[in-house]
Amino acid sequence: MPEAATGGATDSTAFDEAERLSPDALRDLQLTRLRASLRHAYDHVPFYRAAFDRAGVRPEDCRTLGDLARFPFTVKDDLRAQYPFGMFAVPKEEVRRLHASSGTTGRPTVVGYTERDLAHWADVVARSIRAAGGRPGHTIHIAYGYGLFTGGLGAHYGAERLGCTVVPASGGMTGRQVQIIQDFRPEIIMVTPSYMLTLLDEFERQGIDPRSTSLKVGIFGAEPWTEQMRREIEERFAIDAVDIYGLSEVMGPGVAQECVETKDGLHIWEDHFYPEVVDPVTGEVLPDGEHGELVFTSLTKEAMPVVRYRTRDLTRLLPGTARPAFRRMEKITGRCDDMIILRGVNLFPAQIEEIVLRTPGVAPHFQLRLTREGRMDHLTVRAEARPGATPEARTAAVGLIARGVKEGIGVSVAVEIVDPETLERSVGKIKRIVDARPRDTA
Repeated sequence: MPEAATGGATDSTAFDEAERLSPDALRDLQLTRLRASLRHAYDHVPFYRAAFDRAGVRPEDCRTLGDLARFPFTVKDDLRAQYPFGMFAVPKEEVRRLHASSGTTGRPTVVGYTERDLAHWADVVARSIRAAGGRPGHTIHIAYGYGLFTGGLGAHYGAERLGCTVVPASGGMTGRQVQIIQDFRPEIIMVTPSYMLTLLDEFERQGIDPRSTSLKVGIFGAEPWTEQMRREIEERFAIDAVDIYGLSEVMGPGVAQECVETKDGLHIWEDHFYPEVVDPVTGEVLPDGEHGELVFTSLTKEAMPVVRYRTRDLTRLLPGTARPAFRRMEKITGRCDDMIILRGVNLFPAQIEEIVLRTPGVAPHFQLRLTREGRMDHLTVRAEARPGATPEARTAAVGLIARGVKEGIGVSVAVEIVDPETLERSVGKIKRIVDARPRDTA
């Protein structure tokens, strides 16, 4: 029987060799791998050779971890400009898999993996699932999207690497997913938090108590989510809800993981991914503990190394706890490119989410629509009603959300309550911001 591993003290027997490294040993490993990765990128990716040369640095100039700050950043537009394979550092015949972003805001970003990359990816996802409470023999229901999106296959191979039984449900067909969970009795589910709440609504629609399922742990990623959403999921499903972090440009899911015994932020697997936090405006590296933009440099990737990739995610770095060898990052509070400046007031979708979550009759599914009337920008919060919400509850929700935004954030917005499952979803996620302002004046 697999060991139950939710809550309680840290199970140190579950640590792998890297998780037991001393601080000095970890820094030595990071520097060795960093220097090799910079050399690999410079020698085999024309983009990085040109970028390093413009910045006046060469791989051998990185003598300490702090020297990384001398090297140039990489941004998503750089990857798009090299579409499809210009960022690859190995011949095409050595690439075993390709993934790509959706490309909804321009050319997609394409990432490739060698056989060794895929093995490392499976290892870090297996480590993540174990930190979340998973053990060999557990059954894992994976409701991330499969295909070019990294979520489904990344979770899948990591779960198999750990020795788990995988149910590759993918996204969609919500009613059937509820039936599969009832029949196959998985202990763990991996899915976006917003789709988990859609599943929750479907359980209740079918008259099934969500707290009666076999699920013990939910591993949620691919979109920011708040502590309020964690509490709702845990209370209504009677499970432990933990965060997983990743992005395709750096690897996919499994870059960092929240540990089930502490739930106090995500431990970054620093033997594979070197983190920095920088000032979003100046690019200056900030000390641990200060909020800024998260930046990653890959330490072990062969097919597509990335150097100082600006994620646009906002967080801060903190000391490790449940996995003391590795630093933690706080749950993502927002993205640099998701910040809305509305009539001089800065706001993030996560602030709206907190208000929506505490509003009776409203599901945690919402969208922010920006429009312009004359010279003024306007924001409409579109939120889905819970199944069965009365017209009176919907009307009351409009006022509660509008007042919550005005009093809590300091700006007036319009509010629209729409029917359940009305807002368009992609790989289980709702696009949070729709900017419908004229392009030439936005």
